[in-house]
Amino acid sequence: MTRIASGLERAFAEHGFAAPSVGHLRDAAGVSLRTLYKYTPSREEMVYAALEHRNRRYLEKVFGNLPADPGSALDAIFDRVGDWMRSETTRGCLFHAAVASAPQDDRLVDLLQSHKTEMARLATRAARLPGREAELTLIIEGLTQTWPLHGKTAVESAKKLGRMLQGSA
Repeated sequence: MTRIASGLERAFAEHGFAAPSVGHLRDAAGVSLRTLYKYTPSREEMVYAALEHRNRRYLEKVFGNLPADPGSALDAIFDRVGDWMRSETTRGCLFHAAVASAPQDDRLVDLLQSHKTEMARLATRAARLPGREAELTLIIEGLTQTWPLHGKTAVESAKKLGRMLQGSA
């Protein structure tokens, strides 16, 4: 299932949610159509599987093995978000894109909320800023959305804002 979800994630990240045909998704997953439908019986299930896979990868890449020092941890988080944007996507958050493509889909909205809530929880824990989930989410989301325009400058700006937030705690 991991291979299927990984291929689906790549296809949706590269081509969006409307463009890829089921044949394209089958090819991206590297399985037969029968196998694809066995594990993801609808296009919606394909999207969910891709996003769940992406969530696990993102959280591990951005929040795994962070430095113990809160300031260093926060800088590392912002650097890793920048690395993620450079290597994984240049178009912003795939979760937001999924919800934008189907705003009436409650499960997509729940996946987005769950992803952002967990991201905020891990960031506040690493930075030792309890109760500052909204502020850290705003900085990380701002970094994600401004990366396509400003690249590394956006990372440096996020670090400055993070230091200001830690100084005010």
